[in-house]
Amino acid sequence: MEKSYWFVFCKNDILLEKAEDGTCIIPHQEEPPIPLKPWTTVHNITPWIDGEPVKTYSIDYPVTNNPHYHACGLRDSYKYLPTNMYLKAGKCAEILYWDSNTKFCGVCGGPMKLHTDISKRCTCCGKEVWPQLATAIIVLIQRGEEVLLVHARNFKSDFYGLVAGFVETGETLEEAVEREVLEETGIRIKNIRYHASQPWPYPCGLMVGFYAEYESGQLHLQKSELSRGGWFRYDNLPHIPEKLSIARQLIDNWVRQFQRQQP
Repeated sequence: MEKSYWFVFCKNDILLEKAEDGTCIIPHQEEPPIPLKPWTTVHNITPWIDGEPVKTYSIDYPVTNNPHYHACGLRDSYKYLPTNMYLKAGKCAEILYWDSNTKFCGVCGGPMKLHTDISKRCTCCGKEVWPQLATAIIVLIQRGEEVLLVHARNFKSDFYGLVAGFVETGETLEEAVEREVLEETGIRIKNIRYHASQPWPYPCGLMVGFYAEYESGQLHLQKSELSRGGWFRYDNLPHIPEKLSIARQLIDNWVRQFQRQQP
């Protein structure tokens, strides 16, 4: 049997193997690192890593007091894993989330069964489903040497981030940027520019990042969404997101343009 990379999850935690040098790695072996149950579904994930298969599955109970393994949240695994492994872990988490939420057909209620690695088919009416993404926008708004940073009520830490929100049906990405900014802050923006996108497996998103410039209006935060926010100079920023996020990428790129101008 050939070796595979095994991405094993218990709810939101991923299982990491403790390496001899003290680091943590994804289990890479022939057999599953945690024995499979009769009801366990093992998912094949493509593309492979360095020509070797990638597999993922869920376990019912956490692995504790095991000298060979360490479990941590998917976000925290960014600190341990190389980027390609972290991104692959994210895809595995999304597939497992999709699997757990598509057990039954949305049309007739019949049991769903895997048809391909990324599709299911209803065993009764034949309806097929595929993993779906929730597309969201995130935007850095510049006003001269200042940036608009906000603290959303759903943030689990005290960091300030960027205005973000989900794209609604019937609108473009740019329209979503304008709408979310106006709804959450009361200001209008201009010169919207695409920067980059990022898979965001919390639990199944695609974050699309933009830059924009302040045009008009007074800052009035949407209290149901944001607890605080304001304008901050590039050289006096509050606690900002970790480097794994596209929000941090947008902020870092913006700050660098001012740093390059320094003598």
